[in-house]
Amino acid sequence: MNSKTAVVVGTSGGIGRAMADALEQEDEFDRIVRFSRGTDSPVKLDLTSEDSIQSAADWLQEQDIKPHLIFVATGLLHNKENGPEKSMRELNTEWALENYQINAMGPALIAKHFLPLMPKDKITKFAAISARVGSISDNRLGGWYGYRAAKAALNMIIRNLSIEWARKNKRSIIVALHPGTVDTGLSKPYQSNVPPGKLFDPERAAVQLLDVLDGLKPVDSGKIFAWDGEEIKP
Repeated sequence: MNSKTAVVVGTSGGIGRAMADALEQEDEFDRIVRFSRGTDSPVKLDLTSEDSIQSAADWLQEQDIKPHLIFVATGLLHNKENGPEKSMRELNTEWALENYQINAMGPALIAKHFLPLMPKDKITKFAAISARVGSISDNRLGGWYGYRAAKAALNMIIRNLSIEWARKNKRSIIVALHPGTVDTGLSKPYQSNVPPGKLFDPERAAVQLLDVLDGLKPVDSGKIFAWDGEEIKP
């Protein structure tokens, strides 16, 4: 298949679903492939299982799909038992490792198996959702140990990927994106302090991130950008 395809990973979540929908409404891509743990996925993709990620990549290859855009919209901030740590007294090894597995290694493994499928002679874009709180230089409040550390790790992984992949495709763009605070289940317990006008619905967040992606050039690869196009320093 030679058509231009975008792949969105994490379409069972608010941002991922909105991103896939927004891409379908644009004319740039002929096909949008949605991967998730849900029923809308042609192959079930679970970030905790590298075998499932490999199976999804195999499916793309079998369909002769060479994606021009890969957008990883996954993330973990809390579950039924755990949330962001307010102090070091709440540090828990298992919870920190779960943060790292989903927020850092998940996108890294997507890149491991999906990047080789992308064209090497065209402009391609790989983006993963990160967070401003993953910036070490921007950290003035502390807390949120596991989430901050995992997103900081993701930012480093994005930088590494950009350096390695540029040797194969100098026109590739690999970035981390901060969507702001989006009205999804991930942010729901932490929305009370969001300034007026800065809580975005998923549809608006997706369009804003697409606008950022549209303006990026290969020189931007390896960087972190906020929803408004501002570069976030690591």
